[in-house]
Amino acid sequence: MNDIQQKIHQWLQHHRDDGIRLLRRLIQENSTRGNEGKAQAIIIEKCRELGLSLDIWEVDINEVRSHSFFRCDRHDFSGNPNVVALWKGTGGGKSIILNGHIDVVPEGNENDWMFDPYGAHIQNGKLFGRGSTDMKGGTVSLLLAIEALKTLDIRLKGDVIFQSVIEEESGGTGTLSALVRGYTADAAIIPEPTNMKLFPKQQGSMWFRITVKGKAAHGGTRYEGINAIEKAMYIIQGLQQLEKRRNERITDPLYDGIPIPIPINIGKIQSGTWPSSVPDVAIIEGRMGVAPNETLHEAEQEMEQCLKQLMEQDEWLNQHAPKLEWFGGRWQPGDIEIDHPIMKTVETAFQQVMGYLPMIEASPWGTDGGILSKGGGIPVVVFGPGTTELAHDANESIVLDRVFEAAEIIALTMIDWCGLEE
Repeated sequence: MNDIQQKIHQWLQHHRDDGIRLLRRLIQENSTRGNEGKAQAIIIEKCRELGLSLDIWEVDINEVRSHSFFRCDRHDFSGNPNVVALWKGTGGGKSIILNGHIDVVPEGNENDWMFDPYGAHIQNGKLFGRGSTDMKGGTVSLLLAIEALKTLDIRLKGDVIFQSVIEEESGGTGTLSALVRGYTADAAIIPEPTNMKLFPKQQGSMWFRITVKGKAAHGGTRYEGINAIEKAMYIIQGLQQLEKRRNERITDPLYDGIPIPIPINIGKIQSGTWPSSVPDVAIIEGRMGVAPNETLHEAEQEMEQCLKQLMEQDEWLNQHAPKLEWFGGRWQPGDIEIDHPIMKTVETAFQQVMGYLPMIEASPWGTDGGILSKGGGIPVVVFGPGTTELAHDANESIVLDRVFEAAEIIALTMIDWCGLEE
């Protein structure tokens, strides 16, 4: 451990309680969609304390609506700002974006939680609460890394651009707004919950809705009708076969540990109004995974072709075509080479801190990284302290040691990537 790393490590250990206190405050604010403002106020307070140059704005729908990546059913962002904080370098170095999202998914059934989902309870070295792992723990790692370097008067040549964005869980409007506003860099780190693995590839995803027509009838003479639920089941079976075919094409070894690299998930079915009636309509809603090396449009076309083939094989559907819609959130895929310089920089920093090489895999879900990489040409590494399996689950938690280990790794990455001002 060199002298600078030792100083950073010691600083993080001496300020452990402060870091945990900041994370607890963030967890205690319910920052679900449309309620991000109070948590962002804590971020703003911390960035001001660090002496960073702040840009705080509410997303203007008119500024992002025309962008090809925009997909959002929320048009009013008042009271829920985006936050970007700049640590200006001395010049001559590479810049880096440190991007975290402040929004969290709803807590679900509180009875499934051992502790208050917004209580930030600590037990056995873990902090429990909605957003702890996805991804307020990662955001605190970013802020701790910046604070350690600034407090120790370690000056960087390149700019550090910290982003706390809204709307990631609904399609990435916050990050898109920051990109449209002009924030770019030579690389980016997004500390999503990766179990401390490095993700150079991220699948994209899209939400879809399929409306299936049937013919109403009395349940006692159901043979007089066409059951829309049964036709929907037929379509779902076809989608399962499509999923199988699409995943058989995935040969990238980074997906070896992932059972279904690009799933097609049926998340919602709505049909019927009466037990004794044959339903005349069924609505399927779900999420389609998109491989890092394909476009959203290519994936759309493949599903459209699948439905066309199903229609050709079914007389009723051939005459009463199901309606396919793409709605709500969509996440762009992302992809950089394993040996890309930013990957090597994070990998080296990881080995310095942990004493062994990191695992490298492909992300099982979409992130805002696709917006940065596809929209801004910014190479992105997804790396964070949270637990992948606990994201969006009841009893979400994070191992506190990982928060500080990730902060140390990110701090060393910033030094190497941005350049040290002697």
